[in-house]
Amino acid sequence: MARTLTVEIERFPIAGVFNISRGSRTEAEVITCTIAEGGHRGRGECVPYARYGETLDSVREAIESVGGALAEGAGREEIQTLMPAGAARNAVDCALWDLEAKRAGSRVHMRACRVPPRPVTTAMTISLDTPDEMAAQARANAHRPLLKVKVGGDNDIARIHAVAGAAPHARLIIDANEGWTPDNIRENVLAAAEYRVALIEQPLPVDDDALLRDIPHPVPICADESVHTVDDMDRLLGRYDAVNIKLDKTGGLTAALALRERAHELGFSVMVGCMVGTSLAMAPAVLLAQEADFVDLDGPLLLARDRSPGLTYSGSLVSPPSPALWG
Repeated sequence: MARTLTVEIERFPIAGVFNISRGSRTEAEVITCTIAEGGHRGRGECVPYARYGETLDSVREAIESVGGALAEGAGREEIQTLMPAGAARNAVDCALWDLEAKRAGSRVHMRACRVPPRPVTTAMTISLDTPDEMAAQARANAHRPLLKVKVGGDNDIARIHAVAGAAPHARLIIDANEGWTPDNIRENVLAAAEYRVALIEQPLPVDDDALLRDIPHPVPICADESVHTVDDMDRLLGRYDAVNIKLDKTGGLTAALALRERAHELGFSVMVGCMVGTSLAMAPAVLLAQEADFVDLDGPLLLARDRSPGLTYSGSLVSPPSPALWG
C-alpha cells in the first residue's frame, strides 16, 4: 500500500524572549513530517538549526527528497543511509517510528525501552540575560529541582552567583553554547564548582575543545555541539565526561538510541536535550531519556502555545507521550 508524505512549516510563539550566547528568538519554527499509509498517520517534528547550516527551506527540501523512497516502502534502516544526520532525518525517522507503532497496534516504548517508561524530571531553562534578570527568572522557578542556566558572556560568574542565590535548593546545569574562551574557562569552571553546579555544557567552541584535556574538571563537562552521532564518540574521550544527545543532531530516535548505548559503553554520563519545539518533538526524546542521567526537555514549557494534545508536565516531571500525541 502506497505511502504519502506531507511536510509543513509551523510556528509557535515563545513566552517572552529566549536568549542564548548566539542570539535571541521569539518563536519556535518547526517542521512537521507526516507519513500516511492505509489509514494510519505517523508524525515527526524537527527544528532546523542554523549553527549547522540548516534552514526551514533546506530541511523541508531534504525531507521531500526521500518522498519517492518512502512511497516505495523505505523504512528506518534505509533512511539512515539515504539521509545524513540532522533535523530532516529526525522528522522522517520519528514519523516512521510512529507509523510502525500505529500499523502494529502497539507502542513505540515496547521496542525502544527496556522497561515501561515513567515520568522523568526535566531541567527548566534560565535564558541568558543580565545577572539581575536571570536571578528574577531563577526566583520564579526556585521550586524546581533542576535549572539549566544559559551563559556565554563577559559576566558569567556574576550570572552563576545570581542564579544560585535566587534558587538555593536547585541543582544547576551551566550551558555556555561554545561561549567561553581559553582565557576565561578556568576561572569560570572554578566558580561553577562553588555554586552547586552539577554539569557544564559545551563551554568552548568545537575547534577549541582539545584544551579540555589539560584543565581540571571539578564539575563534569558535557559535549553538545561537539557530539552528533556515534562516529564522534572516540574523539571525546579525555575531553568530556558526558554527552548531550539531541534528536535533531543524531537524525532521529534510531541513531540516538545507538549513540546512548555507545556513550554508556565508553563510560560517559548521558544528557537528553532538545531544541525549542513542541510536545511532538519532545515525545520520542522522553523515551530516550528513560536511561539518562540528566534530562532537558522543557521546550513546551517555554512556549506560549503548545500542540493539543501535548505532553503532560506536572511541575518538572514530564510523562511519556499518550498515543494521541505520538508513539
